[in-house]
Amino acid sequence: MKQGIHPESYRPVAFKDMSNDETFISRSTVATKETIDIDGVTYPLVKLEISSSSHPFYTGKSKLVDTAGRVDKFMNRYQNRMDKKKK
Repeated sequence: MKQGIHPESYRPVAFKDMSNDETFISRSTVATKETIDIDGVTYPLVKLEISSSSHPFYTGKSKLVDTAGRVDKFMNRYQNRMDKKKK
């Protein structure tokens, strides 16, 4: 390995999956302003939308993540069109 090209600031960081509230600790150099206490130890916190604990590829479950209600809007619009066709 080449010397001097890798960061020296590795530290334990808590990553929290916001879709299922699972938290895991890994070493990282990511900069963050938020912290979390786990077992009496304060770690920098990085919030994730999805991780291996909630991703359908890893869990084998089909889960729809809809944060803005887009799917509901589409289904309502589609349902209205189907109702008009039936009349």
